[in-house]
Amino acid sequence: MNSVNAILNFFAGLSTIEATFWLFVQNVLQFVMCVLGGHTILMLFRKRTIVEPPPALSNKQILLACLCVVLNTMVAVAGWFLWKRGIIQIKMNIDCFILVDMLILLVVMDFLMYVSHRIAHFSMIFPLIHSTHHLEEHPRPLSLFVLSPMEVFGYGSLWLVVIAVYHSSWLGIVLYLLLNATFGTLGHLGVEPFPKQWLSIPLLGHLTTSTFHAQHHTNGNENFGFYTDIWDRLFGTLSKTYRELFETAASKTVLDKGL
Repeated sequence: MNSVNAILNFFAGLSTIEATFWLFVQNVLQFVMCVLGGHTILMLFRKRTIVEPPPALSNKQILLACLCVVLNTMVAVAGWFLWKRGIIQIKMNIDCFILVDMLILLVVMDFLMYVSHRIAHFSMIFPLIHSTHHLEEHPRPLSLFVLSPMEVFGYGSLWLVVIAVYHSSWLGIVLYLLLNATFGTLGHLGVEPFPKQWLSIPLLGHLTTSTFHAQHHTNGNENFGFYTDIWDRLFGTLSKTYRELFETAASKTVLDKGL
């Protein structure tokens, strides 16, 4: 608890330039961990392909990914301002309610992002906001960061509103952000690391997989969820071939023994 207080006190005492620097470092580290971690999993499970390998990266995609890191930093700085002014409040407790905080954030953000994701696919909005993320049908780890500026700010603003309304514990927020990065990375692998029996496991089987999001990149009219397939099931947007494609990819091999 004292170490957390020390960290928060450190950030509270920073100037805007200093806070921007440290939050930029944090976003760069997250970018590196997601991309390198994603490529590591991709190599380990490279025989479990879901879709054809993507074409070579373009300069535009690389620039957009770098811009995303900068814009995510701006969102984080906005959150820092709101926190310093008491609009975003963070609880310091460490108890069993930490998991409740994490689950509330996960479920609320999952629903709000499902709704906003469907709206982003409206024909009049898609070219302005979301088409950038669909530059290619075949996802790769870097695809997680290939977003238009409006989309980065849109999801970032959504997140800031949620934590301004719901006063979570600091550890609940940290756990949610770790899960968010994990799901984002897994969704853009292009290979399926989960076992064939995954979808049959109660509760866990409703968490999204690499196959789930890869199908969305192939067909933008289905599989809009981020963390779960619950809203897709409720609103009839779950791909009818999801289970079949998942089990086909997950059955190819367990691990690449050649590594």
